[in-house]
Amino acid sequence: MTMRAIEFKTKIKNDQIQIPAGVQLELSTNRNNDIRVIVLIDDIDKREDMVFDKTVKDHFLEGYAESDSIYDNY
Repeated sequence: MTMRAIEFKTKIKNDQIQIPAGVQLELSTNRNNDIRVIVLIDDIDKREDMVFDKTVKDHFLEGYAESDSIYDNY
């Protein structure tokens, strides 16, 4: 069985996932079909970790002087 994806961004309100009207219409016309639901949540902690890692790297490299390049070949 092939499936096609319907993607939309939404919010959770009153412990319910809000489905846009256009998507609701499409779901209502496919009432007897099987569907698969996948929920993806922005990983804020992962994004903050990436920002922290970049900041640490940038600050570390600020202390790098051209004279330090003699160690690059070892």
